[in-house]
Amino acid sequence: MRDGKGEAEVRRLARRVLTIGWKLAVAAAVVAFFVYRARFAPLPVETFPVAMGPIVSEVMGTGTLEARVQATISAKISGRIAQVLADQGDRVAEDQLLATLDDGDLRQQVEMAKADVAATEAGVERATADIASAGAVAVEARVSFARAAQLHKEMVINDQDLDKATRQRDVAEAELRRAELAKVETERQVQKAEETLRYYQARLADTTIRSPFDGLVISRSSEPGDIVVPGSAILQVISTDQMWVSAWVDESAVSSVKVGQRARVLFRSEPDKSYSGTVSRIAPLADRETREFLVDVTVKELPETWAVGQRAEVHLQTASKEQAPLVPQAAIIWRGGKPGVFVNNAGHARWRSLQLGLRGEEVVEVLKGLVPGEVVIWRNDPKDAALTEGRAVSVS
Repeated sequence: MRDGKGEAEVRRLARRVLTIGWKLAVAAAVVAFFVYRARFAPLPVETFPVAMGPIVSEVMGTGTLEARVQATISAKISGRIAQVLADQGDRVAEDQLLATLDDGDLRQQVEMAKADVAATEAGVERATADIASAGAVAVEARVSFARAAQLHKEMVINDQDLDKATRQRDVAEAELRRAELAKVETERQVQKAEETLRYYQARLADTTIRSPFDGLVISRSSEPGDIVVPGSAILQVISTDQMWVSAWVDESAVSSVKVGQRARVLFRSEPDKSYSGTVSRIAPLADRETREFLVDVTVKELPETWAVGQRAEVHLQTASKEQAPLVPQAAIIWRGGKPGVFVNNAGHARWRSLQLGLRGEEVVEVLKGLVPGEVVIWRNDPKDAALTEGRAVSVS
């Protein structure tokens, strides 16, 4: 009986050992499989044969779409808005009426000023008539004095008669001078009245507000009935003749950016489409905080729908070559601040240090480290296992 029990126990132990061994073997096979996959199995890679081709080097900046010419439409005088004749989104022509102010009081003041001008002009006519009358009296007094002086000389009249003639002449001369001065004063009053009239006419003209140029209304800030003061905005108008992106560019590119360079502009509303532009102006002042300087890029064509102030990227074309050895930007790996790539060497990855030249939108120029015909390899997904020296690779 004991021998039978012993044999059964041995068989149970043997089965347990076999089960455990089988499980360990399976686990070892799985581990071996994954180790092989992780360290020895060929990794699928992207490839790119180094070839000669054109490249354009670009510097990128970000900014906003702006109009080179813009104006805030405001009143020159204080008043109440009577009409606003344009709205945002409207196209307007130069000298087009955009808004009016209540002009009732000013029209009344203009009419009163006109009446003052007419009254003072009538005063000039009266003064002219007074001068003519005083002049005639003065002429008669001079003649009487001359006759009296001759008669006094001939001793026909006495001294008293001569003195009387003299006084009459002097009084007549004084009246003539008074009339002439009165006319001068009246003429000055006419000038003052005319200046007052012109002042009120100018203020009346200021109640009509017109567009300074052909353009587009981008905002409306006031409505009829609002009280405005000089400088307060009613409308904002821009000229669409020249639209540009005012972009901030890193100061490291200041020596390579020039007026007249070609550029690509990408709007956030259409990130997959670029619009051609030209560098029109460079600000000779860098921001002391961001270390960037401002570059204005004129856009030759705008999207069908756009808005002043919308964000955009500019890519300034600072240099170009017709033929250069090129590799994709995606293939470049930086180690210790130095660039390099992996190449396919008989199905295995081999590291190459590089010296780079111009950097384009998707490719980069290789100055040293590769020759045309060599095949550059890389892994697209950063989550995938990284390439290492000597690792087997497979090309799909």
